[in-house]
Amino acid sequence: MRGRLICAAVLTMAAIPASAAVTVVGTTSARMCYEAAESGLYNAGATAYCDKALSEEALTNYETVATFVNRGILKLKGGVTQAAISDFDAAIARDPNQAEAYLNKGVALSKNDGWAQALPMFSLAIEKNTNKPAVAYFSRGVAHEMTGDVQSAYYDYKQASTIDPQWKRPQAELTRFTVVRK
Repeated sequence: MRGRLICAAVLTMAAIPASAAVTVVGTTSARMCYEAAESGLYNAGATAYCDKALSEEALTNYETVATFVNRGILKLKGGVTQAAISDFDAAIARDPNQAEAYLNKGVALSKNDGWAQALPMFSLAIEKNTNKPAVAYFSRGVAHEMTGDVQSAYYDYKQASTIDPQWKRPQAELTRFTVVRK
């Protein structure tokens, strides 16, 4: 049973979008970093835009925080999980209310089987009004399930499905549950 659960969780996490990028406007390197993070594709050289923005451009605090989040997303897509977590932490240190930093940090922690550590990150992303609440609820549902709280997992999958009824993955997870009235 535990083996099936782990297999289901691995497949489930693979279905979670690895990004909740933070918008940057203009034609700067910070904007190019955002576009690369938002694209859904991995480009090994894209972090150079982020690096240039952070080292050479006069960014506002918002743009700096956004660039740390976006570079973290790119690093996460490239499989450099610890470096991604460092970028998300840098964003959180500059703006503790940056919901997307928590959401992405949770995804990064889950990739290292850190479900217990990922769980509060997903909750904070929800509390701080992430731009991707369905992803946050779904991810928290996986974390709940992996830490043994099946009832909370069910409610989070259900909430993700309610928020984004077009996203089929939460609905697929819900089919694995049987609700018994007491």
